[in-house]
Amino acid sequence: MVDREPEPIERPSIEDPPPVELKELPSHLEYAFLDGESRLSVIIASDLTSDEKERLLEVLKKHKQTIVWRIMDIKGINPSFCTHNILMEDDYKPAVQHQMRLKPKMQEMVKKEVIKLLDAGLIYPISYSPWVSPVQVVPKKGGMTVIANERNELIPTRTVTGWRVCIDYCKLNDATRKDHFPLPFIDQMLERLAGKMFYCFLDGFSGYFQIPIAPEDQEKTTFTCPYGIFAYRRMPFGLCNAPATFQRCMVAIFHDMIEESMEANLVLNWEKCHFMVKEGIVLGHKVSRAGIEVDRAKIDTISKLPPPTSVKSIRSLIGYAGFYRRFIKDFSKIARPMTQLCEKEA
Repeated sequence: MVDREPEPIERPSIEDPPPVELKELPSHLEYAFLDGESRLSVIIASDLTSDEKERLLEVLKKHKQTIVWRIMDIKGINPSFCTHNILMEDDYKPAVQHQMRLKPKMQEMVKKEVIKLLDAGLIYPISYSPWVSPVQVVPKKGGMTVIANERNELIPTRTVTGWRVCIDYCKLNDATRKDHFPLPFIDQMLERLAGKMFYCFLDGFSGYFQIPIAPEDQEKTTFTCPYGIFAYRRMPFGLCNAPATFQRCMVAIFHDMIEESMEANLVLNWEKCHFMVKEGIVLGHKVSRAGIEVDRAKIDTISKLPPPTSVKSIRSLIGYAGFYRRFIKDFSKIARPMTQLCEKEA
């Protein structure tokens, strides 16, 4: 009989820092490290004085357990603090859908994602569920870097770092009772943010995956892929009430910034958090002490949109442009010829 060597146990990043890829940053940002010269990287303002930088890193080192560098480090929010429920309408009918055909490249990405989520304990194999939904693959944005546009201008932007495996929960969502917890108004939130001297942008690491799903509702999240059927223990993208649950959780954690609220085990994504900076991008807008400006990367994207050729594409273009209507004088008047094309029998 041959004795097998025990499999190595994954240790938290703060005990065994993983290697990370350091991308080029905009000039107002720089990397700093919480462990040695090049381990446990964070992103801070580049114009801090030596004393300011030292004091900031002292705080970050003290609370480094709240920052994570890989998905294995996610602890998950205490279920008693926040749990996602999937409550059904009275006349719902369960639906079992078949797996969509995936290209070989996408199929390999699904395989890697399933293995990663299984290793992290975020999903588990399931043999039967009255609800089965198919997977789809969409681009995933990473941390901030700079990219040259057509005019050779360096534009801060988030790069596509990979692919996100999402589930097509359309039929489940149709049968789900809707949660009407209020979401914040973007314009009001931007107004409150603008005009400050310093900002700390905190981004949760796979924020949805930190919120548990009620055990009795987990089987409803079952999805099918070429490698089997699996259900989620944590809240995935695609559920109709996920934004409301996430917003409720954030309000509960940060409503008064009291010490008790910090026991929720919410952890942050090191790559998307920027500390003590004087400007930053929030929901497609640049906020700073000077006020609110457009995100130049978004302007480049909108300017490259093809001319609309259908009612759907006209509505899409109006929606993209309307995102910045506060910066466009007489926006409604300018857009009226297009909005008239969306009317019935136009």
